Amino acid sequence: MLKSLLLCLVFSAYWGAAPAAAHNFFFGITDLSVNPSSKHIEIIHQFTAHDIENAIAEQQQTHFSPEHKNYQGLIRQLFEQNFSVMEAQRALPLSWVGLEVVRGKVFVYQEGPAKNFLSGLVVKNTLLVDTYPEQINTLNYQDNDIKGSLTFTQLRKIAKIESNN
Repeated sequence: MLKSLLLCLVFSAYWGAAPAAAHNFFFGITDLSVNPSSKHIEIIHQFTAHDIENAIAEQQQTHFSPEHKNYQGLIRQLFEQNFSVMEAQRALPLSWVGLEVVRGKVFVYQEGPAKNFLSGLVVKNTLLVDTYPEQINTLNYQDNDIKGSLTFTQLRKIAKIESNN
């Protein structure tokens, strides 16, 4: 009897905690701005860490967590393959600045050469949209002249930054 009660408590605790750990919304936020001093595009991505980790684990068919020997390398590969900025149909070279994990979020930092404006640039963002069909990625952009947002989903993977004028 005691064994059955203990088993029931363990089962209840596990299933009671599962909804708290899982989530129904899959989203990523990217901020893209021009630094007028350095004349670089600065990019900051923010995603839920376990969404990134689960996607990489599925792709690599391995357990993937911060303890993985190639944690940063595989995250870098994911971002470099699924996010790009194009000008005149040519991808701008984006440099990898680094990443950090803070309170369950992965922050990825990139930069690239730019003029002083963003208008006319084309952004491709397929981060996690094939792993999570509900994934919504928002890109907020700003330079001296324009400010706005673009939304990327499984159905919309490429968008152009337009002038607000």
